[in-house]
Amino acid sequence: MKRKLTPKQQRFADEYIKSGNAADAARKAGYGKRSARSVGQENLTKPDIKQYIDEQMAEIASRRIMDATEAVELLTSIARGETKETVYIGTADGVYEKHKEADLKTRISATKEILKRYPDNNKLVEQQIRKLKADADIAEAKARIMNASTDSTEAKVSEYLDKLDDVLGGDSDGN
Repeated sequence: MKRKLTPKQQRFADEYIKSGNAADAARKAGYGKRSARSVGQENLTKPDIKQYIDEQMAEIASRRIMDATEAVELLTSIARGETKETVYIGTADGVYEKHKEADLKTRISATKEILKRYPDNNKLVEQQIRKLKADADIAEAKARIMNASTDSTEAKVSEYLDKLDDVLGGDSDGN
């Protein structure tokens, strides 16, 4: 048979949930200042109060804490590029706000996290990840080539095409 809490015990439990401090909760619930510490500790050992606190914490957790389904849905939206992040860009004219989708590394990471949860996925998903990694590697290589060279734009493009040809396995004759 479940026993109801007294109004003072209920106030104590509610205050304890807010602060996590038994002595402070006891004082706010109306217990004496001198005995607040011992009463607070004693109240935490009472089964009815403990059960009430546990039930309330479980309810709070279910509303506020992300569950597994929400986590996988978020990872999926990141992997698909649906989730935008806000980037602030400082210029001479001021600060601008830009919304952009996640970069390739973040998307790959999200995809890997999803696959950890579903390891039996088919080969198609593995190939999609492989393609994403290749795209990321190509983008990084392009950036390194364009930033490393101090030559003119024409020389950079020529060097870039030569390196791209090497990566793709073609020969220098264009065949």
